[in-house]
Amino acid sequence: MRAGQLVVATPQLSDPNFARTVVLLLQADEEDGALGLVLNRPTGTAVAEVLPDWQPLAAEPAVVFTGGPVQPNAAICLGHGRLGGTQVGAYSVLEGVPGTSVGTVDLAATPDELVPAVSEVRVFAGYAGWGAGQLEAEVEEGAWWVLDALPADAFSDNPDVLWSSVLRRQGPPIAFAASYPADPTLN
Repeated sequence: MRAGQLVVATPQLSDPNFARTVVLLLQADEEDGALGLVLNRPTGTAVAEVLPDWQPLAAEPAVVFTGGPVQPNAAICLGHGRLGGTQVGAYSVLEGVPGTSVGTVDLAATPDELVPAVSEVRVFAGYAGWGAGQLEAEVEEGAWWVLDALPADAFSDNPDVLWSSVLRRQGPPIAFAASYPADPTLN
C-alpha cells in the first residue's frame, strides 16, 4: 500500500465507522502505519458555517466530510489543481500517481494565497488511522480492497454512490460487490 491508493471496504466490513467507505490513503508505511480520509461521508455542516473564507473554493457538495473517527475535531483539507512546487500552503500527497493533482492544503494559509494553485477544496473532520501492520492485517482478513485512485475520487460531486462506482470500474469479480445489498437479510 502507498499514499494515493484507495482502501475500499468490502461488504463484510460491518464497523459503522467504515461500512461501505472509500478511504484515500495520505500516508502508508510499515513503521508508522497508515492515515487516510473517508471520501464518501458528507455531513450536514456547510463549509461556510465553519470556515467561511474557504467556502468559495469548496467543491460540491460544499459541506464538511467525516474523514474518519480519529480526532473528529481536527480538520484536514484536500485541494485539487496544480499542487506542489513552491506554492504556499499546498502539498502534493499523491506523488507518483500519474495524472493526479490532489494534495493536502494548509488551512492556516489564506484562500487567496492558494487560488493560483488550487481550484477547489474539500474539508474533512477527523481521519482514519491504523497502527503499524494494522491495515495490512485487515486487508489480509478480507475487510478492505486496495485499489488505485482516480484524481476525481476525492472530489466526487455524488459521494453517496462513490463506493459502488469505484467497485464497478474494477471489473469482475470486485465489480459484482457494487450491487451487494446493504442488508442482505432483506433479500
